[in-house]
Amino acid sequence: MARKPASPGNALQSKERDAAVSEHDHAGPEHSSPGYASPEVARQQPPEQFAYVAGLYEGTGINRPDFIAVVDVDPGSPSYGTIVHRTEMPNVGDELHHFGWNACSSACHSQLQRDTLIVPGVRSSRIHILDISDPRKPRIKQVIEGAEIKEKLGLSAPHTVHCMPGDIVTISMLGDADGNLPGGFAVLDARDFSIAERWEREKNGQEFMYDFWYQPRQNTLVSSEWAAPSTFLGGFNPADVATGKYGHRLHFWDLEQHSVTQTIDLGDDGLIPLEIRWQHDPDSAQGFVGATLSSNIIHFGRDNGSWSAGKLIDVGNEELQGWPLEGGVPGLITDLVLSLDDRDLFFSNWLHGDLRHYDVSDPQNPVLRSQVWLGGLLGRDGGHPKSEEPLNGGPQMLQNSLDGDRVYVTNSLFSTWDNQFYPELRGWLTKLDRQPDGTYALDPNFYVDFHAEADGARPHEIHLPGGDCTTEIFQ
Repeated sequence: MARKPASPGNALQSKERDAAVSEHDHAGPEHSSPGYASPEVARQQPPEQFAYVAGLYEGTGINRPDFIAVVDVDPGSPSYGTIVHRTEMPNVGDELHHFGWNACSSACHSQLQRDTLIVPGVRSSRIHILDISDPRKPRIKQVIEGAEIKEKLGLSAPHTVHCMPGDIVTISMLGDADGNLPGGFAVLDARDFSIAERWEREKNGQEFMYDFWYQPRQNTLVSSEWAAPSTFLGGFNPADVATGKYGHRLHFWDLEQHSVTQTIDLGDDGLIPLEIRWQHDPDSAQGFVGATLSSNIIHFGRDNGSWSAGKLIDVGNEELQGWPLEGGVPGLITDLVLSLDDRDLFFSNWLHGDLRHYDVSDPQNPVLRSQVWLGGLLGRDGGHPKSEEPLNGGPQMLQNSLDGDRVYVTNSLFSTWDNQFYPELRGWLTKLDRQPDGTYALDPNFYVDFHAEADGARPHEIHLPGGDCTTEIFQ
């Protein structure tokens, strides 16, 4: 389906939104709502008392709707480490994946409050709008049907959600209306959650889509690549990599003009570049990307006006008897998170089973500080004291608290890929705590058995009620 042109009203609104980015007064007074004036202010917030976690039945054989779980993460609470509320979606088969806020720290001049979660279903293309006026009991107040998004924008498979200046919510969309390429960006009006328009104007060769991050002071948005929904929804076929059905490029966009200005081909070092983590310092022009299949951390930055990217950390393949593919088992870096002070980088090797922590205070010279084994195929898991059996699956989605002291981790990647690599996957959520020496270690008292507590559900994305290291972007 061809892209539908924006209406004159939408075009005018787009200019107003762009002005909100370009005319921001960085020397002006600090804002108090809906986010934080700086990373330093965010780090001073009190510890979170609960977390929102996407719970999925898709792929389990259980015919029930996915849900957002509210998990008690307050160590002083009698219900610590348990699911205290569930907000079920109205339909079966959404496959909730990533979600985000209506407003955050980059919306400095907004009158909005951080009171709504935007929760897409990557398989159904529905977008659920959750009211969190009562933060411990989210309720669904609106559902945008996938058919409406396909009809109005020609897009499907919503993924990353970011609030942006100008009272908009922008969502990366992995496919066209038929689940093929190219993907793009959908824009919702953050005031009433109506479908506004497509964000991109000049794609200049961009077809694959996955994650994105933007940096207002650099006037840049960067996007990464997975595959068309028609390629990945049914599972992973290694032959699709050789035939070019998976991505290996980064696209740098002019934030005001909504156009690709530079594309970097990462080659074999950057096969399937998924999660992007720009530094939180609003003046920064560098960040990190996890190249999932290559199992590399890629560093990107701008020097003399152009962007460059290269391999920074290489996780080698491991030999494993019975592994069907040549070259051994890749780590499969499926998520990474960067602390708000830009010092600590965490990433998960979903197939190997280790969660790694690097000191990246010198971004070009990372130092491994912590390595915790949680499941995985290599058999090195030490288990969890509160689990009755060895952990299965591997560390996958990560979240870091605003103060940097806690790292939350779940073990489900994507329904068909879970079933392919971990056929008996049982969902869990646990966390690491910062130690006095600056390393991180497993919290022996925090373990949420989603399989038992949520009737066989699997947990995926994690967000914290006051924002966190993957939602907050600063102007």
